[in-house]
Amino acid sequence: MYRRGSVVDPQSGLPSPCPRDPQLGPDSHMDVQGYKWVRWRVWLCRLVALLSLGLLLIVFHWRPRLAVLARCRSCPLALAEVLLLRDSFGQQHVVEVLTEEMEAGSLELLGQQEEADWRDTVQLHREEKTLLRYYLYEALRYIWLDRKGAFCRVSVLNEDWTCKDLYGFQKGLSPQEQSLRRSMFGSNLIDVPVKSYTRLLFEEVLNPFYIFQVFSITLWSIDEYYFYALCIFIISVISISISLYETRKQSITLRNMAQFITDVTIRRDSGEEECVSSVELVPGDCLIIPQEGLVLPCDAALLAGECLVNESMLTGESVPVLKTPLPAGDRTYSSETERRHTVFCGTHIIQAKGGRPGGSGAVAVVTSTGFFTAKGNLVSSILYPQPINFRFYQDAMKFLLILGVIAFMGTIYIFVILFRTNVTWLQLIIRSLDVVTIAVPPALPAAITTGTIYAQSRLKKRGIFCISPPRINICGKVSVFCFDKTGTLTEEGLDVWGVMESGPSGFSELVSDPTLLPPGHMRSALACCHTVTLLQGEPLGDPLELKMVESTGWTLQEPDGDGDVVHSTFGGHKVLAVMIPPTQRPQCLGTFSSEAVAIVKRFPFSSSLQRMSVVTVAHGGRSALAFLKGSPEMVASFCRPDTVPAQFSSTLRNFSSEGLRVLALACKPVDVNSDLLNVERGEVETEMQFLGLLMMKNLVKPESAEVINILTLAHVRSVMVTGDNILTAVNVAKNCGMMGSDERVIFVTATARTAESMPSLRFSVEDGGAAAQSPRDVINQGLYQAGFDYHLAINGKSFAALCDHFPEYLPKVLMKATVFARMAPDQKTQLVKELQKLNYRVGMCGDGANDCGALRAADVGVSLSEAEASVASPFTSKTENISCVPLLIREGRCSLVTSFSLFRYMALYSLIQFCSVLILNTVKTTMGDLQFLFCDLFLVTLLAIVMGRGGPSEELHPCRPPASLLSLPVFGSLFIHTCMIVLGQLAAFFITTTQEWYIPLNSTVFGAKNLPNMENTCVFALSGYQYIIMAVIVTKSFPHKKPLYHNVLFLCLLLIHFAVMTSLVVYPGPLFGRIFKLYNFTDMNFKMLLVAVAALNFLVCFVVELLIDVGILNCLRSLRGRRPSKKQYKRLKALLSDSASWPPLDQTLSPTNDTVIFLS
Repeated sequence: MYRRGSVVDPQSGLPSPCPRDPQLGPDSHMDVQGYKWVRWRVWLCRLVALLSLGLLLIVFHWRPRLAVLARCRSCPLALAEVLLLRDSFGQQHVVEVLTEEMEAGSLELLGQQEEADWRDTVQLHREEKTLLRYYLYEALRYIWLDRKGAFCRVSVLNEDWTCKDLYGFQKGLSPQEQSLRRSMFGSNLIDVPVKSYTRLLFEEVLNPFYIFQVFSITLWSIDEYYFYALCIFIISVISISISLYETRKQSITLRNMAQFITDVTIRRDSGEEECVSSVELVPGDCLIIPQEGLVLPCDAALLAGECLVNESMLTGESVPVLKTPLPAGDRTYSSETERRHTVFCGTHIIQAKGGRPGGSGAVAVVTSTGFFTAKGNLVSSILYPQPINFRFYQDAMKFLLILGVIAFMGTIYIFVILFRTNVTWLQLIIRSLDVVTIAVPPALPAAITTGTIYAQSRLKKRGIFCISPPRINICGKVSVFCFDKTGTLTEEGLDVWGVMESGPSGFSELVSDPTLLPPGHMRSALACCHTVTLLQGEPLGDPLELKMVESTGWTLQEPDGDGDVVHSTFGGHKVLAVMIPPTQRPQCLGTFSSEAVAIVKRFPFSSSLQRMSVVTVAHGGRSALAFLKGSPEMVASFCRPDTVPAQFSSTLRNFSSEGLRVLALACKPVDVNSDLLNVERGEVETEMQFLGLLMMKNLVKPESAEVINILTLAHVRSVMVTGDNILTAVNVAKNCGMMGSDERVIFVTATARTAESMPSLRFSVEDGGAAAQSPRDVINQGLYQAGFDYHLAINGKSFAALCDHFPEYLPKVLMKATVFARMAPDQKTQLVKELQKLNYRVGMCGDGANDCGALRAADVGVSLSEAEASVASPFTSKTENISCVPLLIREGRCSLVTSFSLFRYMALYSLIQFCSVLILNTVKTTMGDLQFLFCDLFLVTLLAIVMGRGGPSEELHPCRPPASLLSLPVFGSLFIHTCMIVLGQLAAFFITTTQEWYIPLNSTVFGAKNLPNMENTCVFALSGYQYIIMAVIVTKSFPHKKPLYHNVLFLCLLLIHFAVMTSLVVYPGPLFGRIFKLYNFTDMNFKMLLVAVAALNFLVCFVVELLIDVGILNCLRSLRGRRPSKKQYKRLKALLSDSASWPPLDQTLSPTNDTVIFLS
């Protein structure tokens, strides 16, 4: 076991998953095995490769693991020259360990704090050379840490940096330090490899299907099928050329999007500022951001000044975000937890201010470069996508193996038949191998993507862009769709509905217009507690905050230049913004509100924290106040209990139940003489005074209810995942139809373990249920048995406790939960993954900002964004509502059904030709060169190309299309149709041989030499009809595609093909008879009989297909007995429906004393 290692946790040294950014990429736990080259094995493999004419090298190309095992021996990782990696998906990769010589004495340039870890990355070899050992995997660099005995991502060298450490880099790096770090981290470049045409051609030709094609062309040439071989060769060359062009074009497009090089200004340790190329940036560099902004070439933590950033490239969110300086402290820095203080690679900084002398620009420290940045992670996920675990694609490969077995049986049959005759050994081998080229269609994988290509084109016309086409088929199997609330189900903008101030006697009367508020802290809080900023004189920021500030009538101004005058006006404090009250106001308001207030410190809103705060200074610097704004529950937890009104909970419940967005505000005095610029967030957000509530109306989009109803009727479950209050979310869920008016809502409340209490779980029925029976009446018989449908609602805090302390209840809660409220971004991602564990195919629709992780984790992620192809999710819709979701599902179902049809057609095409060749070879003849060409190109290829053009049905049907090719209906259908094919061709053959004018063929010769003959002509005629017949039979329409007559091109082609085949049968004429080597039958009755046999074949196959569609084969399943579903959510649903004790209403459960339902 000494040769085996893993990516390790740098803190513990124990093997553990080493994830990329948890929201931007999958976990990448890898098993690593070390190998060392063995010289004699290498030379032996070269000799065998030469003797086998390169066959061994092709095998090594297909199976790199065999190449390593054949040429290397295992060794400890510390000595390895080659590594064999197994990723978390079970796929194996071979990488070479690289070495890089470092400058002598370079380690002494580093500080003592980092020296231990950096020393681990080198080994001392002879001549005292300092070598860095590393390897590259999926564009990420992994370096050898000797003390840990493993390869780790180079990012481990800076992942333990604290916020205090980052401020230490503000002085800049020396050129020597920067050079050393560049040796370790590599260049700051997201370099998408664009392979040369020669290399692409080499890789494409070595694809197993093209190797098979080369084998087939060679075989046909030996068999003197020159014209057919030449045509297939030309088509293959054209296909490869188009594939190479498209592949290289996509690589160039991605590289142009990913690669960005610009000049940036950095600060050296000498204090001088230097302009360098962004390629030279390394973690620890002090970056100077100009006032006019720039497109950022790295991830960086903001240390001084504020930046207005457009992050639409990464998130799809078009609203600019205000980034503020990173609070200093000893906590470990993380770009995820400090998102509001981190500027990400690829985002556009619109303006920077307040961080440099003169009040312009900002200062940041580089934290990540290259593929370790946020943009690099997303580009990497496009370059190296996760394997798609979809049964259809897996079954397609398995079915090819089944066709291979059939081909092998046919080969044996032909070999035995021909062995008894006087054919030569060459003819015997050629005829036997030729059967393989017929039974296994090499074009099958390409053909089944046709439906996806058409669907992608139709989606693009409707404003839906896709960066992962294979996921279109997965859309057809989606069983649950999760929706964000704000901006997705509801309008993006909110209107102020009213304000309620808090006082000693409780809440005051509702004030609908904030300008009518009496002077005081509440009014100042509404005007100041925000992150709105100015761009060219226009306010920019979160739509909610813009409405809030607008409702107060106050105006925002920002200091110009150095702002010294403004700073001195407010006691010498550095001012970020000044809020000026309206000049026209009632006299009764006194003088309090006439004075401007300066914002000197901002702590931006965070979805995970559910709050934001600011520190303000009064005119003249007389006093300072801190204001807090956020979710009512969170704000109340930071306030002194005596300031929170007794009716807080009931008031919040009432407003939330009406669907209002409720925010709470609080304040506290701050020492105006303290260092307000560097005050800690923890010092500000404590012991606050509760000020009151702000209610905002968030209207449901008119399309939301209609779409949810469509999904419900189609048996696609809808789930809401939001950061808003649970009662507000429930109200919106009812308004948009996720919950019926007669359905109960049960709130799931779970608490975590504390020093004073054990974890608990409770299910409580919503007050005011519509049902006549009381909850107690149905506790003993269960809601299912009582005939009530119900929905569960849970918030993020309870969801976390449920996952941690009640994992056995989690699947059952997920089965019926419709509302997930107060969910942090990482919890949204976790929810999607938990639903997938229950075998749901999960869709997620959001705005792309806080939902980025969930969008990428879902099987189908849809970002509502103006960007044409945001990398935030596989699908991007320009439509600003969820009407794109049913369209996407309809296109997915249409594409999946088309893929099934094409798969069956290509399989039946091979079996038709396979049967024809077997029958004709049995009587020592075969099909002609141009007969093969006519069937393959004119009949089959043209029909296969246009078969997928039919668009999706206008309605979503309750049943989903199947995804398994190895199911009984598919196998049964193929088997029965194959039998009909064989019977049809044999009927034509025997009808011909029993005619009184029948002339046997010349049995002294074999193959094409005895063409034309009667046997060949009758079998060719019927098989030609069968290609057309099967195209009609397998092309399914109802209920997932438009009727067949909508595909006009396909219908026209069918009619043309039928007319051509009928003319070849009834009157081929001397020209076509000579070209196709057809025997000229003179008996018109016989010709019409062949047409009649074809018609009967069609009729029988059509009736059989109809019977299969209505489920005639299900009677075979009844013989084996009913089996439980393989999908866990279906099995769990059946178990819950039989449980009279679920859900346990109004009972407090603990983790250990409950009987639960487990899935076997």
